[in-house]
Amino acid sequence: MNFLAHIYLSGDNDLMKIGNFMADGIHGKNFDTFPIEIQKGIILHREIDTFTDAHPIFRQSTKRLHANYHHYSGIIVDIFYDHFLAKNWSNYSDETLESFTQRFYQSLRDNYEFLNEKTQKMVPYLIAQNWLLSYQTIEGIEIILQKMDNRMKHNSNMQLGIAELRTFYSEFEMEFTTFFEEIKTHSKQKIQTDLSP
Repeated sequence: MNFLAHIYLSGDNDLMKIGNFMADGIHGKNFDTFPIEIQKGIILHREIDTFTDAHPIFRQSTKRLHANYHHYSGIIVDIFYDHFLAKNWSNYSDETLESFTQRFYQSLRDNYEFLNEKTQKMVPYLIAQNWLLSYQTIEGIEIILQKMDNRMKHNSNMQLGIAELRTFYSEFEMEFTTFFEEIKTHSKQKIQTDLSP
């Protein structure tokens, strides 16, 4: 799961969404200085990643890419799955994707002082280039993959994954649709039980 899915799976709590969104940049257990709801978002993010990485449907998707992209396959599938969430957004929310993303961007602005440094640096680009809305199109996904590839120290060639997305589009979409119902249920259960640090 990439940015859009992590935000969506956080429910209606803005601070939990922020914690879930920036969790990749926070390592270990050194997050007790954040507000409690952000801490819960960080923990939820990790729960989602653990569930996703071990899931047979997600692994089926990554296997299709492994020969060409090796350990980057999971990152690519995360982004593909965000594409299918964005493309089929009306199946998952009564709010438009544009409204949802704009509300989240405003939440980032309103809570800027709580963001870690890495996220503070990224936010202007995220908003200016409207990354979350761009997931709706294959062209948008290609640009995101190029940006991620450019940030890698080693040449991952992730942007070439668009070829596999086009070739196996229906297979990836079917896998996402089935998997997402399960991760939605899992995330709701985690939120309703206990995410205390």
